[in-house]
Amino acid sequence: MHITNVPTTTRYKWMMSEKKPKAGNSTESASYKKTAYSTKIPVNGKYEDIIYNAAQRYGIDPKLVKAIVKAESDFDSAAVSVAGARGLMQLMPETARIMGVRDVHDPEDNVEGGIRYLSKLLKMFDWKIPLAVAAYNAGENAVLKYGTIPPYSETQTYVKRVLYYYGQYKGTGA
Repeated sequence: MHITNVPTTTRYKWMMSEKKPKAGNSTESASYKKTAYSTKIPVNGKYEDIIYNAAQRYGIDPKLVKAIVKAESDFDSAAVSVAGARGLMQLMPETARIMGVRDVHDPEDNVEGGIRYLSKLLKMFDWKIPLAVAAYNAGENAVLKYGTIPPYSETQTYVKRVLYYYGQYKGTGA
């Protein structure tokens, strides 16, 4: 048996075991339950070129991508959510696989896959950013089901957070 997070052929099978944090004892779970928006907006961070180059390839505003990365992982490429999402753009394992991501913790690979997925969602929802962002969080089927941002408090808060950060990045020119 060979265990890797970067399979070299298609014969590898995706297997994952997630250790669930204990309620109230995990800084990880606490960091993903925050509802207040961080006011620290990174400018010209270490992932700037990766985000800019990938966003340009897909015709997406890099500032929108930065807003999603800020909301998802706060620019922590090693981030893992309690739901199992990983990396800068917090890709779920199945989404990462579908988007061709080989190493979810590699910033370039993760951002490329995340932007590829965001591009798909933007096209699906006629470039309506709030709907695409909601689908990024809740899944495209939830947005299709409701025809708008789903009535899930987590998703509604997430969309507001991303749009807030997007506005901040647009305002700073970052």
